[in-house]
Order: sequence, then C-alpha cells, then structure tokens
Amino acid sequence: MQLIGMLDSPYVRRVAVSLQLLDVPFEHCSISVFSTFEQFRQINPVVKAPSLVCDDDTVLMDSTLILEYAESLASPRRSLMPATIGERQRALRIIGLALAACEKSVQIIYERNLRPAEKQHEPWLSRVTGQLLAAYEALELELLRAPLAAESDSINQAGVTTAVAWHFTQAMLPEVVIASAFPALQQFSAAAEALPEFSAAPHGAGIYQPIG
Repeated sequence: MQLIGMLDSPYVRRVAVSLQLLDVPFEHCSISVFSTFEQFRQINPVVKAPSLVCDDDTVLMDSTLILEYAESLASPRRSLMPATIGERQRALRIIGLALAACEKSVQIIYERNLRPAEKQHEPWLSRVTGQLLAAYEALELELLRAPLAAESDSINQAGVTTAVAWHFTQAMLPEVVIASAFPALQQFSAAAEALPEFSAAPHGAGIYQPIG
C-alpha cells in the first residue's frame, strides 16, 4: 500500500502514525496538493490528502475512512479503538474534538495564506478561532478528567489524533493557541511525540522512515 500526501498535513500524519501502530506495512509518497497538484491528480483525480493506494490499486481517501479500512486489515491482531461501549464513546468524543481542532486550524491557515490580506474576513477568522479554542478547551478538560495512554502498546486512536492535532496547531498557529494555557495537552503531546511511531513520521515536508 502507498500513502499519498505530505506529513505537514495532520490528516496524513494521523494515518502514517496509526498504520505503524496497527502493524500495517505501507510506503509513503510525499507529494503536495498544491505544488505538485498535477502529479497528485494522476494518482487521485480528486486530489485529496491523504489518499491510500491499496494493494489492488483501489484509491481510498479521507483519514477516518482510510483508518477504518486499516483496522479491518489489522483485526483481530490490533485495534486502536476501544472495545467497550463506554470507552469507545469517550474515544469518539475525543477524536471528534481533535478533528475539529485540525479543521479549524486548517481554515485559519488557508484564510491567512491563500486569501489576499485585503480580502480576509475578520469576523470569519474570529468565529473559527473561537471554535478552535473551544475544541482545545474541551480536550484539555478530557485529559484532566482521565489521562490518555501515551505508550506504543496502549495509545489508542483518541490519543493519536489528539497528539497529531495539537502538534500541528502548535507548529502552525502557536500565537493563536497558547501552549501554556493547556498544560495537560502539552504534556501528553510531548510524551506521544517521543514514541518511535511519531518520530518516524515527523510533521513537515519529510518522508516516513520505517522504524529500524
């Protein structure tokens, strides 16, 4: 299988980290939906990152749907989703909050970087910023209520998505989401980023390097 997209995308990185934790082998092709649009279009005409080229050349897209497929490949050996209803409900809530934080971060970045300054809509930016902060405030409370596991053999999808989202926002918008206001998230992120599965797929323009 081949994962298509750059690791500066939290959605691509989420998949890269998760595939390793699920012990699903893959190759990584780091191409951009912007600078290498035509190359990406040859693989997936929709040009959506991440895309996953399966062993039979079927192309899947959307990180959540790709991970649902990966879970089916790994099962029953490994799963990043809790089995019990209560634990799964909490995991889904946390994943939803973390994905919302990713979405709002991306919206702010696009508004700033792709739209001319004179056409940026300040009320929209203020609204999205409020949503971003609300997502991280809720995540901080979740971690204070019950910490997430941060070891390779115990971290679940809620932990992966939260860590990836937080690192992405801090890399791109540190002046919007002040790290010191979210100590639990900051501590959890540091622990997760130290795991080999995260360091093998670092945020940025690099390529995933298999562990070992």
